[in-house]
Amino acid sequence: MAAQRDIRRRIVSVQNTRKITKAMEMVAAARLRRAQQRIESTRPYALNMLEFIGQLVAYLQVDLSLHPLLRPHPAIKKVAIIALTADRGLAGAFNSNIIHRALALVDSYTAAGVDHDLVILGRKGLSTVRFMGYRFDKAYLDVTERTAFLEAQALTNGVIRRYANDQIDRVHLVFNRFKSPMEQFVTEQVILPIQEEITDLYIPKDARAYMDFLFEPSAEEILADLLPSYVEISIYRAILEGMASEHGARMTAMRNASEAAEKMIDELTLAMNRARQWSITQEILEVVAGADALSG
Repeated sequence: MAAQRDIRRRIVSVQNTRKITKAMEMVAAARLRRAQQRIESTRPYALNMLEFIGQLVAYLQVDLSLHPLLRPHPAIKKVAIIALTADRGLAGAFNSNIIHRALALVDSYTAAGVDHDLVILGRKGLSTVRFMGYRFDKAYLDVTERTAFLEAQALTNGVIRRYANDQIDRVHLVFNRFKSPMEQFVTEQVILPIQEEITDLYIPKDARAYMDFLFEPSAEEILADLLPSYVEISIYRAILEGMASEHGARMTAMRNASEAAEKMIDELTLAMNRARQWSITQEILEVVAGADALSG
């Protein structure tokens, strides 16, 4: 009887856990739908802005070495690495994959004698970095969908100012790119200098021969305003991609946990039935043995 009570207690415990994982799966699915809508509206904007910048640079025949955000630094002495993790867990390997890629990047630069500033977004990434003993420069915590753009602005202003002043020589962004609820890919993107991204988007050098535009204000001023905006929208888009990936990873993890709980409940139910059968058989044997003793 004691064994049956223990098994029944475990079944109730697993059933309660399954209710929680089911509820978390439904919440993650609802949040994922909203996050997907934001990504679908942000991706075309970022890509079109990048294409327009490339065309504008080609039209103006700009010397990329003249603008501070387009100019690559001749020597890489210090880099900034921005890792976009989450504040909560229970999302499978979502956070660990990002932070391990970022720390591998840190290790590779350290081995090459290059200094680094590690910027962490999310409590899970921060706790891992602290646990592993790595140095970090700044952390942004409790970032929500409402505050994501403000955090993107803060990150953009910091890295642009330091890059333009030659305090850092390259900026890496490490995040999870969303493809589907089942698939998210850890992505490493160099957002400064911008030159590396617009090189393949040039239109022909004789663009002025068949393109005639009037710019107000001047085209150079428009370009100077667009470049920081592109860095800002790139970081904002990466944050949104990370949020959607987090919801997708959590939904998948909770679904797997629910399925594992159902399997465990079936196994425990079978074990309880076997224990009940053994108990009944034992009682029958005791009754038969008693009857045989009395008849003898």
